[in-house]
Amino acid sequence: FTFYSASFPQYMLKIDNDIAKQKGVTIENAMNTLSTLIGSNYETSFIKFGRQYKVMVQALPQYRALPEDVLKLYVKNDHDEMVPFSAFMRMEKVYGLSEITRHNMYSAAEISGSAAPGYSSGSAIQAITEVAKTSLPRGYGIDWAGISKDEVGRGNEAIYIFLICLGFVYMVLAAQYESFLLPFPVILSLPAGIFGAFLLLKIMGLENNIYAQAAMVMLIGLLGKNAVLIVEFAVQKHSAGDSVLKAAIEGSTVRFRPILMTSFAFIAGLIPLVFATGPGAIGNRTIGTAAAGGMLFGTVFGVIIVPGLYYIFAKISERHELVKNEEEIPLTEELEHV
Repeated sequence: FTFYSASFPQYMLKIDNDIAKQKGVTIENAMNTLSTLIGSNYETSFIKFGRQYKVMVQALPQYRALPEDVLKLYVKNDHDEMVPFSAFMRMEKVYGLSEITRHNMYSAAEISGSAAPGYSSGSAIQAITEVAKTSLPRGYGIDWAGISKDEVGRGNEAIYIFLICLGFVYMVLAAQYESFLLPFPVILSLPAGIFGAFLLLKIMGLENNIYAQAAMVMLIGLLGKNAVLIVEFAVQKHSAGDSVLKAAIEGSTVRFRPILMTSFAFIAGLIPLVFATGPGAIGNRTIGTAAAGGMLFGTVFGVIIVPGLYYIFAKISERHELVKNEEEIPLTEELEHV
């Protein structure tokens, strides 16, 4: 919405300078007097009964009730004579701007708005930008102020934060498994949880804001932990001599109950946030809904997706081993045997 209007009804006061000079009235004195009578002017103050009172000079309400009353007022000229404003001033009804606003030294019209339910502020900014490109005439542009200006200036920083988090997870898992392929079952199982977070946010009519993004960063650790439980057990069973398929099936079977117990307990703890009320309810509901939806979908589908992904990448890793049937003996133990 906006309060801007180019056809706002106004009154313009036009002064005849020649007649004003003949009457002995200066323009400065006339405007100062009119400002005092129509508006107000602070003159002095006094103390009575221990309280301070201000003295404001202003015409009585009945003398300034209508626009035409301006011409009935008087101003003192240089000869201490009272001259009516109607003697050298006339009033004309015009249409113009309701307010004059400047932004970065340019004349501007201020527009305020908010995103519709279920849409993020980023989507609203993108929609306004697209409408401005197609609707504004040549020579016109838009700029942002307040929080929107900061959001536009930051751009898509959240995407880079997610990529950095995933990069750290990948490097840690690659060092743990001593493989560049085995971390992928953990990484590629995360989109199921992210989809669940967005889906539940959509169902609840909440937007993708900073609270939802914080919940999704948290989901990287929580869902990654569930996937690590399966992959870690499968890696150990495969190292013990089981086939990749058997290790994947046994890993998902053995870790099924612990994953469900911990995940559903966490989801139950998020229920008060999902239905939060009172001050800050939107933030609590957003972070709780995103985390609960992500954990629910990531847990249910993760126990199915992770074993399959592990089987695929473990077979690829097994096929590209540089040394077949290599014994994993630490260097310290090898030196002790020598």
